[in-house]
Amino acid sequence: MAHVHYISSQQLTLETIEEILGQNATLALSEEAAQRVTDCHAYLQQRLANSNHSLYGINTGFGALYNKKISPQDLEQLQRNLVMSHACGTGEEVPQEVVKLMLLLKIQSLAYGHSGVQLETVKRLVDFYNREIYPVVYQQGSLGASGDLAPLAHLSLPLLGLGEVRYQGYKLASEHVLEMFGWEPISLKAKEGLALLNGTQFMSAYGVHSLLQAKRLSRQADVVGALSLDAFDGRIEPFNALIHHIRPHRGQLQTAEAVRQVLEGSELISQEKEHVQDPYSFRCMPQVHGASKDALAYAEQVFLTEINSVTDNPNIFPEEDEIISGGNFHGQPLALALDFLAIALSELASISERRTYQLISGSRGLPEFLVAEPGLNSGFMISQYAAASVVSQNKQLCSPASIDSIPSSNNQEDHVSMGANAATKLYQIVLNLERVLAIELMNAAQALDFRRPWKSSPVLEEMVKAYREKVSFVSTDRVLHHDIMQSISFLRNYATS
Repeated sequence: MAHVHYISSQQLTLETIEEILGQNATLALSEEAAQRVTDCHAYLQQRLANSNHSLYGINTGFGALYNKKISPQDLEQLQRNLVMSHACGTGEEVPQEVVKLMLLLKIQSLAYGHSGVQLETVKRLVDFYNREIYPVVYQQGSLGASGDLAPLAHLSLPLLGLGEVRYQGYKLASEHVLEMFGWEPISLKAKEGLALLNGTQFMSAYGVHSLLQAKRLSRQADVVGALSLDAFDGRIEPFNALIHHIRPHRGQLQTAEAVRQVLEGSELISQEKEHVQDPYSFRCMPQVHGASKDALAYAEQVFLTEINSVTDNPNIFPEEDEIISGGNFHGQPLALALDFLAIALSELASISERRTYQLISGSRGLPEFLVAEPGLNSGFMISQYAAASVVSQNKQLCSPASIDSIPSSNNQEDHVSMGANAATKLYQIVLNLERVLAIELMNAAQALDFRRPWKSSPVLEEMVKAYREKVSFVSTDRVLHHDIMQSISFLRNYATS
């Protein structure tokens, strides 16, 4: 039986979004949400019929053209023109998993009943989501200030039978897909184009997607780091709860506990050690991984507030008889959180690469470059180069987008967030972190095999056994690219929670 998620005033959580995506649920508007949308639209039409006042973006031009009054007979053309003229996206296509989230989050925001759209418009977005019709959206073009104007214009074009969509693996003109389902193009009413284009759903969708992946990778960094620690003949004392309770950052406490749990029962970790200390990349995992966990928690709070908000403009309040033009579309809260999250994830990759470097260094009884005959074989030497290359790219990507601003719209929009650029950079950093952790896993599993017959913990031995079904021990040189790709695939599919 198909799962259905009802869009309502109930707040979306990350867990709910994971369920919707994981169960491939369909969406439906709750009666309450449908009523709110209908009431708000009716109120707006009544206000327009009974008043001659200028209402920004409803019967005026947009941005610096706010002082141009539009005649009643041109209001629908005004909204259609808005969507077409703002579809200035360029660059690479937005991945379909992010477009899917954009649709979900736009539907949620419109369903609060403060945007003035027709019920038919929201239902068509729901139809797109349920039929897996994903508008073709481009990564570049948004300043993240008047919302994500260009990306959301591309998201909205197919409502009008314009633009392109991805459907069942094909890129098609949207008019053909509308014909396929017997749908008429939506005729936008007053304010609708603005409601569709104003909003932070591009930044938010990238943020939510990246956060869901980041939470997984944060857990996996603890597990892979613990495997490296054990294979390196490291010490467990730095993870003792006593030292973390006297510096009780939450993420630090969580990381120390996670490493202790995953190493419980290891023969290797309980061996007498010759060395009294480990390098920081092992010893300071609680402090470094933990700080990144705390950054994730901050970003999660920002993203959850945002995806349960109304972020278009102006905002309509039927019960209070108010239409207020403000700035809820400004992406500054997201931009700062996206930059912060990027830095936090980059650090997880940075410390992971250092552990890989230690494992191949020929220290603590391990062979140089983790191969039995170094010299004839280069072993894992260049896997560390690859990780270092990716980590260096992360550093370049971590230059904050949020400190930049370029005025637009004749200086009416004189401070912008650049959160959209922060979002796409973060997406790349998430992929890069996954690659670096996969390379560490490949090295740690190889190092562990040189410790035999000693065993690691039951949890880690089970993981390594599953991993060895995908990637075998490297006895002599081979093409490691394939092993890295298999290691990435393994991380994506292996549950660590």
